[in-house]
Amino acid sequence: MKILTTLLELRSARRTLPGPVGFVPTMGYLHAGHISLVQAARAECASVAASIFVNPTQFGPNEDLARYPRDLPRDLALLEAAGVDLVWTPKVEGMYPSGFQTWVEVEGLTRPLEGGTRPGHFRGVTTVVAKLFNAVGPDKAYFGQKDAQQAAVVRRMTKDLDFPIEIVVCPTLREADGLAMSSRNTFLNPEERQAATVLFLALSAAKSAYDSGEHAAEKLRALVREAVNAEPLARLQYVSCADYDTLEELEAVRGKSLLSMAAYVGKTRLIDNFVIG
Repeated sequence: MKILTTLLELRSARRTLPGPVGFVPTMGYLHAGHISLVQAARAECASVAASIFVNPTQFGPNEDLARYPRDLPRDLALLEAAGVDLVWTPKVEGMYPSGFQTWVEVEGLTRPLEGGTRPGHFRGVTTVVAKLFNAVGPDKAYFGQKDAQQAAVVRRMTKDLDFPIEIVVCPTLREADGLAMSSRNTFLNPEERQAATVLFLALSAAKSAYDSGEHAAEKLRALVREAVNAEPLARLQYVSCADYDTLEELEAVRGKSLLSMAAYVGKTRLIDNFVIG
């Protein structure tokens, strides 16, 4: 496995990879969810590239950039064991050199949900993903369903900017009690970790209602609110029942839809979603 830091090194090594090339962009501190993306890429592509970069431009001024967990040696060992051929670990000053002033923005899709509560977040995401796509030049790129809005925004950007890349969205991996795997789960103390299962339980309650014939979107949102509000350690930030592609809020579920939420458990902000319809 080649481990590269500079763009020059990356482009030289990229030319030697047989295609198609699958790409898994990450912010590190990897868990089984990340490795499942690598496994999907490995199954479909001749070569697999990954990146590890904690992108500062997608963090707000009061968010957790400084305390975001990092363990590069462990991450590299996991990627090598999973069969990755090339890992790019750029430096911040390499990605955003002095004088940097060009940004990529997707407009409508980034306004609700995460975009509404984290101003500027998606501008940082789309800019860094565009730079990663330009640098790596993959045929396919793999993202997790847990970050459903991010996946929708990246799909839109890829289409709008004519990147010749197929975006593959893979299922959310969960712990045995249903909690979606996330690097931020490490911030939870034992009591908060138990309380965090309320996200999965709340979404499950709404999905069960949908499966039983309840298609009114506001009824489904209300079920999520009720479940989260019953957990003393959790504080709901938003709940949404929206069109899967446009993310426009629905009155009734008539087709593929995204039931999503964000909540604080203690001081840790967690997101989760189910696809219904």
